[in-house]
Amino acid sequence: MTRHFSTVLATALFGALLCATGTIAAPRTDAVIGMSIEPTGLDPTAAAPVAIGQVVWKNLFEGLVTIDENGKIAPALASDWAVSDDGLTYTFNLREGVSFQNGEPFNATTAKFTLERIIADDSVNPQKALYSAIESVAAPDEKTLVLTLSHPSYDLLYWLGFPAAVMVEPNSIADEATHPVGTGPFQFEAWKKGNEVTLSAFDGYWGDKPKLDKLTFRFIADPQAQAAALASGGVDAMPEFGAPELVNQFEDKAGFDVVIGSTGMEVVAGMNSTRETFSDKRVRQALMMAIDRQAIVDATNSGYGTPIGSHFSPSDAGYEDLTGVLPYDPAKAKALLAEAGYPNGFSFTMKVPNRAYAERAAEIMQAYFIQIGVTATIESSEFPATWIKDVFKDTNYDMTIIGHAEPLDIGIYARHPYYFNYDNPDFDAAMTAIADATSPDERLEGYRKAQEILAEDVPALFLYAWPKIGIWNAGLKGLWTNEPVPSNDMTEAYWSN
Repeated sequence: MTRHFSTVLATALFGALLCATGTIAAPRTDAVIGMSIEPTGLDPTAAAPVAIGQVVWKNLFEGLVTIDENGKIAPALASDWAVSDDGLTYTFNLREGVSFQNGEPFNATTAKFTLERIIADDSVNPQKALYSAIESVAAPDEKTLVLTLSHPSYDLLYWLGFPAAVMVEPNSIADEATHPVGTGPFQFEAWKKGNEVTLSAFDGYWGDKPKLDKLTFRFIADPQAQAAALASGGVDAMPEFGAPELVNQFEDKAGFDVVIGSTGMEVVAGMNSTRETFSDKRVRQALMMAIDRQAIVDATNSGYGTPIGSHFSPSDAGYEDLTGVLPYDPAKAKALLAEAGYPNGFSFTMKVPNRAYAERAAEIMQAYFIQIGVTATIESSEFPATWIKDVFKDTNYDMTIIGHAEPLDIGIYARHPYYFNYDNPDFDAAMTAIADATSPDERLEGYRKAQEILAEDVPALFLYAWPKIGIWNAGLKGLWTNEPVPSNDMTEAYWSN
């Protein structure tokens, strides 16, 4: 009896040891990813919110090319490409044997359909302006796609890697927002509105199979709830943790990795230039000099983030630190207001999305403005639906605060119309020069000039570049440290234990 008991005990202990060392217990094949914002739909080619791409880009949808973690262009559904010497013809060689998740083949015909849909007169693509140089799309055979441009567009190849340019299957268009169909390694399973979206591994994927079988994107708006979900295991990762002041709780906590990276997101306080007050550059400059950007970063983001002087992130090539163009100087700010005809200040409304970073910044800016005699009334706006309608679409606002997460998006100030209602021919010319560049040096010089124009003209108050604060289970590997494109790329993710 004793011998039998000892044998059973030894076997149990040995089994437990094997499990503990991972010999028997297989690594998990699912992951739960937390996000602050639930997308309004799941078709990144038809709506603007970046939360859409953070669920489906690279996971479910793919483009002709892609952008890697280092911001470099890499092959995707196109294995290679060539650009003519005059920059007007792009020829893509497409991969063979690729199918959409509904079984339909991907080929040059479907690629042609996708791009023509983006540039069509009735297109609702949120980034349509980026692809306006495409004059025609041809599919001479099923493996070849040819783009003819009306004028050079140096950054077009980069933009073709964005979520807005992913390939779509023509028969799925009607239901794409609620039941997306792509060519990626994960396919759509379910969407529990208000809670989560679930993706599962796509058996028919053309490339390397993902190591995870199931992805769940869980939506948790409240930063305190995000921290609680991480601590309890309700989510395995918060790639963009929304509570910088709580980061230290996880820095020394066993079982968690805290990873601080960079993003291309610029937090700005946009002004409606059609409002009489904000149509005067001196007023805009005064408001810029009325606030201390570093103090805003410290107070709203626990010091995480980099003050900026233009709509450009330090992670972008060609970045210039222009915070010294209009530095914090309340006395000069008051003098400028008086010169502009507002010696006693003025009043306006800040329509602020109900996101923690924006609300915190608005309250601090409100206090700074009071010091120069300007009264700002804060009006909360539900994000994304109400804010997008009132501010982004109808431009019914005076000032707002928002993080522009689209990568390399300084060109938005040359879009007409756009919610700033900003019009500066010199800036437009700078963006044209970038498009017409024939060398990397010309391109970077163009971006430097564009930054300098905005820093002096301030169509928005440039606050800071957003950091990527990632917190996740230490056993979960393969997540991005940096975020050149807003995303939660899980295609290389796996569990190490």
